[in-house]
Amino acid sequence: MENFVKQAYLYDFYGELLTERQRQVYSSVVLEDYSLSEVAEELEISRQGVHDMVRRCNRILEDYEKKLHLVEKFLNIRSQVQRIHDLAGKYQDGEIAAISNEILEEL
Repeated sequence: MENFVKQAYLYDFYGELLTERQRQVYSSVVLEDYSLSEVAEELEISRQGVHDMVRRCNRILEDYEKKLHLVEKFLNIRSQVQRIHDLAGKYQDGEIAAISNEILEEL
């Protein structure tokens, strides 16, 4: 999985477990693609401080995933529902395809 996508999933699932300051820095650098210098200037901290906080957040989020496996389970369920959807299309079963579409949209 691409690193950015992995970070986005981790943040989606576990971001609320970070402190407000950690969320602010992490989302600015990783999700909104601000430079370390821009975030450092805005928050009046050093560039190195921003870098360290992003690395710490990555480690925290990955530790949560190692313990809880929520992203892994989500991706597995999404993959299985996609298979059901594909099979329903093969057998021309519109009701199963519709239900699987609803599930995929909610995921």
